[in-house]
Amino acid sequence: MIRVVVVDDEALLRAGVVRLIGTAPDLEVVGEGGDGARAVELVRELHPDALLLDMQMPVMDGLDALVTVHREHPETAVVVLTSFLSDEYVLPALRAGAVGYLLKDSTPEELHHGIRAAVAGDAILSPAVARHLLAAAGDDVPARRADARRRLDALAPQEREVVGALADGLSNAEIARRLYLAESTVKAYLAHAMTKLGTVNRTQTAILAHEAGLGAR
Repeated sequence: MIRVVVVDDEALLRAGVVRLIGTAPDLEVVGEGGDGARAVELVRELHPDALLLDMQMPVMDGLDALVTVHREHPETAVVVLTSFLSDEYVLPALRAGAVGYLLKDSTPEELHHGIRAAVAGDAILSPAVARHLLAAAGDDVPARRADARRRLDALAPQEREVVGALADGLSNAEIARRLYLAESTVKAYLAHAMTKLGTVNRTQTAILAHEAGLGAR
């Protein structure tokens, strides 16, 4: 079972999310709360596999809670579930360590898949979030693009190819098929690339690749 904590300050919505998660045979909600401080407490107490976290909440907002959880318990996969699609939250949350970013209009299937993918280490974004991310990363900010390109210069050619395919939103299996590699080789190249780039998950790596101009537009 994948053990999940759900934190959202809207009690009725939170109850609905808890019920939806409970319909999946491999997902189990082990705790829930209504503010960012409680999110941190629950992760400390329960050590869940995944934390489903809103962004705008009282006491401690979701972004501050995310930073604390990722620092203290990086093994807990954090998936943002929010109504807010803005520069104030999307990129900061992903850069702070969120593995996924879903909007509250996601389908139950997207929610279940998002939690599973996050625990497996795969980035998961709502389609609207992915479009927003591409638009933001595509902004021609010279200093940011130059820094991203400088960091990617440290990669070996095949590591760079793997990162470019990751920026296109491909899974490890899809990258392996595209590049005619074994999936285990893809995982090894990606792990080496993330070490060189100083990124902590696939989402941060994909953001950096987009900022450098890799990936399809």
